[in-house]
Amino acid sequence: MRVCIVAEHASSKFGGEAVLPLHYFAGLRARGVEAWLVVHTRTREELEAALPDESGRLRFIPDAWFHRLLFRLSGFLPRRIGEASVGLLSQLTTQYLARKIVLELIAQKGVDLVHQPIPVSPRFPSLMSGLGVPVVIGPMNGGMEYPAAFRSAESGFSRVAIGFGRRLSDLFNSFLPGKKRADVLLVANERTRLALPAGVQGQVIELVENGVHLKTWALAKTTDRKASETTGTAKSQFVFLGRLVDWKALDIVIEALRHVPDAELVVIGDGPMREPWRLAAERLGVADRVTFTGFLPQAECAPHLHASLALVLPSIYECGGAVVLEAMASAVPVIATKWGGPADYLDSSCGFLIEPLSREALVQGFAAAMNKLVADLELRDRMGASGRARVEQQFNWDKKIDRILEIYGGLLPVAK
Repeated sequence: MRVCIVAEHASSKFGGEAVLPLHYFAGLRARGVEAWLVVHTRTREELEAALPDESGRLRFIPDAWFHRLLFRLSGFLPRRIGEASVGLLSQLTTQYLARKIVLELIAQKGVDLVHQPIPVSPRFPSLMSGLGVPVVIGPMNGGMEYPAAFRSAESGFSRVAIGFGRRLSDLFNSFLPGKKRADVLLVANERTRLALPAGVQGQVIELVENGVHLKTWALAKTTDRKASETTGTAKSQFVFLGRLVDWKALDIVIEALRHVPDAELVVIGDGPMREPWRLAAERLGVADRVTFTGFLPQAECAPHLHASLALVLPSIYECGGAVVLEAMASAVPVIATKWGGPADYLDSSCGFLIEPLSREALVQGFAAAMNKLVADLELRDRMGASGRARVEQQFNWDKKIDRILEIYGGLLPVAK
């Protein structure tokens, strides 16, 4: 079996979907599979440092002038419009250059299967067709809207433009039929299956988008948990982990903190909303209980999780939510908005899902859940243990690699 993983990015630092191609490639190589990784050169330095023994299997798409231009243009547009316009153009030009490299690997190295894990959007076209070998795309995860009570978070212009773009997606996918012709399309959930372009010919298989490495997110040491054992005047710690962007809605938890007097919030991550949310904490009178650490590597995130009562994720537009699984793997409960990815991962045994009926309902729901955990450390332990067991059974990367090899094998009978 000779596999080519092709993607725009492969990075553990970019956040979001960019880490997925890296996990697939590293997982396949750990099993001794002959695999190559084709990605944009902007992650070259990171990959060569992280994978020093695999340099001969890395192929980099050059950084062209139009990539830089499109990136600058995207900064002037609302996020979703930017993704659906200049972001789409950038992805397509990258895929065009990647396709040439993939064809060279097929000819020179005998690659017999191509897997394109990202972009995870089910509507983005793919240029990976007509390669002469089977193609697997996904797992994809999308088809989302903001909750009804939060539609005003997106401008009317943006909503109209996105709706128009979605109606055009079938047309784009007809001209660029990679997804229609793919042998296997992987989807994370039924919502994403329904968002696929019309007329797909291949098999559609459900496979969760995200996963965790259990060794990376190990169980806490006794000393790591001292901050969560509240005695005297000590404060209980909650953690937010992710990019500081508007749809993460961290201001919901900052406001909820006013109603949880015995708690502190550690915010791990960076982004354009860091300063507005710092000012919100000052305005609400809780700045002395909110700590912004900035970006931290995974190894430094784990101790903060271990010392916490729960991870909080008030996001109102979260297709995936890998941080939910990372907390569960660390045996830490999760309090999240009941919308998108977190609702796919969590149940009442390992966390709290708060209905996004209104802003006030989210604030009250997060505050109530946080107070329950402050008052009952045994509940924290029970939920944490249940979350860890759930991850071990359903969401660890070793099992995901097992499953992806089964899928590959179904397309390459000789390799079984």
